[in-house]
Amino acid sequence: MRSAPAASATRRSPTPTKRASSRLPRLLDEAARAFAQRGFAAASVREIVEPVGMLPGSLYCHFATKEALLAAVYKEGVERIGAAVDAAIEPLADPWQRLEAACVAHLASLLDQTDYSQVVIRVRPSDAPAVADELIALRDAYEKRWTTLIAALPLDRSVSRSDLRLFLMGALNWSQTWYRDDGGSSPAKIARRFVGLLKSGLAEKRKETA
Repeated sequence: MRSAPAASATRRSPTPTKRASSRLPRLLDEAARAFAQRGFAAASVREIVEPVGMLPGSLYCHFATKEALLAAVYKEGVERIGAAVDAAIEPLADPWQRLEAACVAHLASLLDQTDYSQVVIRVRPSDAPAVADELIALRDAYEKRWTTLIAALPLDRSVSRSDLRLFLMGALNWSQTWYRDDGGSSPAKIARRFVGLLKSGLAEKRKETA
């Protein structure tokens, strides 16, 4: 759902100057930091723009609203994770190897503790109703990769591929809560074990139903 005020604010916004445009990457970085550390609602426009050397009102040279800024940060975070997954699976052909590589890349991206990955995981669309549809669309576009990956797996007909996708994504996305960097298991090892458990369990299911 888009807010009407955002559209009118866009019409009032002046064309960004070259100097303002050069500040955009830093502005996104500071917004990602603030949203990751304090959450969307608690992060103020002032604390985002001051490190960039901007006044609060200058934000609107770039974005019509604070919600629009969040959408830009979320988009950057999703694209970074998507690029990592795409690069990991590109050279592989075997469906299970592709799924494993995607899981490794996804989990490593979530656990890299960058501000952008934190925003993608911690900020919910319901936190910013004005751009909720946009955030959901970005998430859904990313998850289409996983629908394709799971569709290619040689599974028994009784296995619900949509349930499998939800189960796997839920386990991976919850990792920021349960993961401990104690040297015992790297994100790559954990992701490979996840896929190994799925593969062995589903292979056993195929034998039982044969």
